[in-house]
Amino acid sequence: MTQSLSTEQLINELQTFGARLDDPRAGHASRRGGAGPSDHKAITIAGVTVMVPVHTAPAFESPYFIERPDVSGRSRVLRDFLPVGEIDYPAKPRFYDLTTADGTPYSKIAVLHGRDVLATTILQTCIRYQSRTKTCQFCAIGQSLAAGRTIERKTPDQLAEVAAAAVALDGVKHMVMTTGTPPGTDRGAAIMTESAAAVKARVALPIQAQCEPPDDDRWYLRMHEAGVDALGLHLEAIGEDVRNRIMPGKAQISVARYFDAFRAAVPVFGRGQVSTYILAGLGDDVETILSTCERLVDIGVYPFVVPFVPISGTPLESHPTPSAAFMQAVLRPLATMLVRSGLRSEEVKAGCAKCGACSALSVYERAQTSCGARA
Repeated sequence: MTQSLSTEQLINELQTFGARLDDPRAGHASRRGGAGPSDHKAITIAGVTVMVPVHTAPAFESPYFIERPDVSGRSRVLRDFLPVGEIDYPAKPRFYDLTTADGTPYSKIAVLHGRDVLATTILQTCIRYQSRTKTCQFCAIGQSLAAGRTIERKTPDQLAEVAAAAVALDGVKHMVMTTGTPPGTDRGAAIMTESAAAVKARVALPIQAQCEPPDDDRWYLRMHEAGVDALGLHLEAIGEDVRNRIMPGKAQISVARYFDAFRAAVPVFGRGQVSTYILAGLGDDVETILSTCERLVDIGVYPFVVPFVPISGTPLESHPTPSAAFMQAVLRPLATMLVRSGLRSEEVKAGCAKCGACSALSVYERAQTSCGARA
């Protein structure tokens, strides 16, 4: 007997429950620690590549089990021992086998996310991570550095070299640049500017930059002129009580300041090319998330809502994930909101919203579009 779930429901449940693996070595290596997404493995289901938690505490007790791949490379997905679908794994990227002239493996400079996204954390340290009284309680930016899986600072030349190789060898379609927050009022915008300029001088690759809002709004134009195509200014949580509890350092930049930044950035990058990352499950209720998303959409900001996934070794490693029902209560109406407003993930030039691998949102969005086409 086979259980019947729509693609969006299945992806939503896999991302909230996580999955147990019959063969953890299948596909290329899953990520552990780092700036995120972490403790996940990339899988492709119904033609959609998504990140599914496999190393988290909830995943170890998940009702979902992914069998060992067959000779064709496909695996069955079981829910409570009943088949619900099939998946395969993106291949290990070829650029991982290369090293720079100074002997640094390319995989320590940038990694493949999803199926065709190159991602890097340019500065693997953060002023907020140094103190447990200031750090974001979900963040593991220092873990991969401590384990030797990355380097502290990726230079513009290194990023350009790896980006060119990833495009040539693996058909990468866009790039995400994030960073730990450095000292200073630009909050990483300067690093983004010099890095984007170096990459664009080497290869025509759409780039999303992610940083905290700089004090000076003129940085948005500087980043855009340097080659940044899309911008991520990530709220993570919304309610001030949740923000103060979960990310006390970052909460010093108020939600009101973020909205000022959104209003300044959208005219520079365009509607839908500015996005924000919202972690559902940290304490904000459905109504708060949806009402905030409505405000964001009105401005022209794409709200990328993802289920919170606890990362081992962080203060929130035992925090529960949101239920699949909670996520569906957010994602289904949000997808309707996005479709009606004309903000489509497929029209975002680069970044998390375009990739969509960490949330079922884009799949719900496509389902809404299909329903509209049939109506």
